[in-house]
Amino acid sequence: MPTPPMTADVDLYRDPAVFEAERAAIFARSWQFLGLEADLVRPGDYLAEVLAGYPVMVVRDEARGLKGYHNVCRHRAGPLVGEAKGRCDGEFVCRFHAWRYGFDGRLREATGFGPVDGFDPDGFGLFPIRVETWRGFVFVNLDPDAGALAEALAPLDARLGDQPRRTARVRDSHPVACNWKVYVENYLDGYHDEGIHPALAAEAGAQRHEVHVEGEVALFEASNPQGAADTLWAWLWPNIGLSVYRGVLLLEHMRPQGPDRTVIDHLFLHEPEDPSVDAAILNAERIFEEDAWINERVQQNLDAGVFQHGVLSPTHEGALFWFHGRVAQALRA
Repeated sequence: MPTPPMTADVDLYRDPAVFEAERAAIFARSWQFLGLEADLVRPGDYLAEVLAGYPVMVVRDEARGLKGYHNVCRHRAGPLVGEAKGRCDGEFVCRFHAWRYGFDGRLREATGFGPVDGFDPDGFGLFPIRVETWRGFVFVNLDPDAGALAEALAPLDARLGDQPRRTARVRDSHPVACNWKVYVENYLDGYHDEGIHPALAAEAGAQRHEVHVEGEVALFEASNPQGAADTLWAWLWPNIGLSVYRGVLLLEHMRPQGPDRTVIDHLFLHEPEDPSVDAAILNAERIFEEDAWINERVQQNLDAGVFQHGVLSPTHEGALFWFHGRVAQALRA
């Protein structure tokens, strides 16, 4: 008798050692969303964030390019910038001992350090990271050998086509007491819409059951074309959801904080003076609250130790089976 597709081992959702392995094997080797190019206009403008435990920053340099670095001084690991967004006047100054770095990453001055035999400032520049942009979004990657962002997003680019220019924005962040994979699996699963999101299922006229995976992107197809008008749901490996719904573009960044903690960042982009935006955002927030509620209870049950394995539906949950394989592949690499 054939064996049905099964859920992943429960320890993958609660073991601190697994989480640390995922930080190195997945989040240090994948494209992570940082912010918007619109916030990096002048030389010295910067964005900073802690992504899966890695403090990173991106700055607009004097040549109008973007440079990315780990937000860590080479002296004693102090931070170069302390805010999520701001501006530096011509250089980075460590918040700890005031070591100074150019936007090219070179150490300009070890302030007040004194003479030290064998100390070569040229060997103490900032640790660089990769920076690429897509449709005004800024992404970073800690892996110098990773493939290009445009290549990873090509299937999504083709599906989006020409979009109206959305410049107005609303941002918020929400902690959720669950493993990041629990939240991702929820996002990849249209099977739950009728149970958790009955209003969404009724309005769309179709559940998001059909998922097509192209490279690093999962694209959701509604089975009823009338229900899919002006609607897109997509997901980018390993932790970014993107949707267009009621004219509002929502980027959802699922940032892991620990084995059972995730922060969900929402970025809503819409056209200025769009009268429907408030209703669209309220709808998205309601859907998030419904998802957060069920995901936290799933995590509680996983932590309880009774549940070990479940079964997946090839019809409705094929994307989860693919996701489990992609995680396993990354951890083996």
